[in-house]
Amino acid sequence: MAFLGSCILCLIPFSLLFGLCFSFANVSEFKLELSYKTLSPLGVPQQVIAVNGMFPGPVLNVTTSHLVNVTVTNKLDENLLITWAGLRMRRAFWQDGVLGTNCPIPPNHSWTYQFQAKDQIGSFFYFPSLNLQRSAGGFGSFIINNLPRVPPPFNTPYGDIVVFIGDWYKQSHKALRGALDNGTDLGIPDGVLINGKGPYSMAEPFDYEKINVVPGKTYRIRVHNVGVSTCLNFRIQNHNLFLVETEGHYTAQQSNSSFDIHVGQSYSFLVTMNQDANSDYYIIASPKFMNPNQTYQWQNVIGVAIMYYSELKGKAAGPLPTAPVPPNGVYNTSLAMEQSMSIRQDVNARGGGLSRQGAFNYSLLSSTELFILRSTQPVTIDGKLRATFNGISFENPGYPIRLADQFDKSKDVYNLDFPNAMLSSGPPQIGTSLINGTYDHSMELILQNNDTVVLSFHMDGHSFFVLGMGLGEWTKNSRELYNWTDAIFRSTIQVFPGGWTAVLVYLDNVGVWNLRAENLDRWYLGQETYIRVVDPHVDNATVFDRVPDNVFYCGKIENYTNPKSLVSIARGVGHPKLYLTLLVVFSASISILC
Repeated sequence: MAFLGSCILCLIPFSLLFGLCFSFANVSEFKLELSYKTLSPLGVPQQVIAVNGMFPGPVLNVTTSHLVNVTVTNKLDENLLITWAGLRMRRAFWQDGVLGTNCPIPPNHSWTYQFQAKDQIGSFFYFPSLNLQRSAGGFGSFIINNLPRVPPPFNTPYGDIVVFIGDWYKQSHKALRGALDNGTDLGIPDGVLINGKGPYSMAEPFDYEKINVVPGKTYRIRVHNVGVSTCLNFRIQNHNLFLVETEGHYTAQQSNSSFDIHVGQSYSFLVTMNQDANSDYYIIASPKFMNPNQTYQWQNVIGVAIMYYSELKGKAAGPLPTAPVPPNGVYNTSLAMEQSMSIRQDVNARGGGLSRQGAFNYSLLSSTELFILRSTQPVTIDGKLRATFNGISFENPGYPIRLADQFDKSKDVYNLDFPNAMLSSGPPQIGTSLINGTYDHSMELILQNNDTVVLSFHMDGHSFFVLGMGLGEWTKNSRELYNWTDAIFRSTIQVFPGGWTAVLVYLDNVGVWNLRAENLDRWYLGQETYIRVVDPHVDNATVFDRVPDNVFYCGKIENYTNPKSLVSIARGVGHPKLYLTLLVVFSASISILC
């Protein structure tokens, strides 16, 4: 440790000189203020969460490997955290924005997230991670663009369009929270919003979304499902959706007339405007995999927008187009699985780095540990409705996990005893149980869904290879169905009720990373855990593992004052952009020289 400390200190003059060579233009800076705003997306005035007065929030556009500074100001009446779905936060887990890594931002306070969009490209989104706040808004698009010398594997589109879809309740997020706290299911949503607006309807005068395009041009349309819990089928009347990217990874290109997008998922489609310019066209987001006994109640839960060529002509022609599926198609899991497993990576495309996406041969990974994460219907534990993984409902610690490590209080805050499979005995329990991951090793995760609804699962800090999915119970023989050639690499995947999905994750990012159900009700009820990834050689000696000097403290350590850390020396030079640059340089220098 003494040698390492001397090594780091000796690098400071070198890093300062090297940092000055970096262009300050390579830092993207944003300010986001979250506040309440009264709108009527479904015809009833209600309180939504706006970002800079906008609902949805503004698009944050950055370039791969640039440094990012986002100052978030909380104007709500409750605590807030912003998380960044799909961003890997390389060596920056302190910026992840969930309770296991960050103390929340109190009302009327600000906090600056500082990270690098390292070696990533594609379509992502940010959103508030606490207490069902996303069900009221607070979300926006986060786009990472290619370096000019690494173009995407398709011609540059004429334009870029972001589309947010999601189920929506007329009740506030606090009322929804109260329902779950009282043991009540959230029930059927009141509608589906497209870009924060209600459906186009002749019967009700909703303010609906209108998207203007130019005839003959091709657009990149980035679609995010930011809803509470409903899978939505997305389609544009008479237009093909040409899939090219999902959650930061280029796909083998394929044409679809409609596409299922599950909660938390993001996709990019190329859409060519090659239809009659004298007509307008419906954009549809309709529910799938609802309770078949409630079909009638769901019939008005649909999102409808209008796409028009150059000039709005009026009502789109004909009735709303239905999804092109066989009878009972909204419940056809086999067809949905077939579409999902058809999503393959483009192995020859180059993404955020210079290497081909297929250069990493995941089939050769060894030292793989197996975890079967079983989800069941919510149960009552200690008088409260809870959701579980392997019989354990997660209880967030009083303060972040790595702060507990810094204060040598880990035994008081969490346990590294998350079971590899369902608890074999005893009733479900509440606990702060973590998965103990090892840096530079791989982990096979079997997501087994014994619940009655489609679930989406997300992992922070990493993407994973989607090896396979099926119905019934997973067994070792299920590996015969795995794709070991060109499996898609993403961060959010669905699991159908009574089925399983297998993913493979390579733990190459030190930190504490949230693994959760993306369905907001299940997440709120405790269906999550964290994977603690430790490099036994350098974990506690890297600059990026030190507590940032602007960190909030909460719980039992709320009054602690953070001493000046090594990275604070960079702040002393008087420029926050240089501070961020030095963080990157320190990390690279230590890896090379120490």
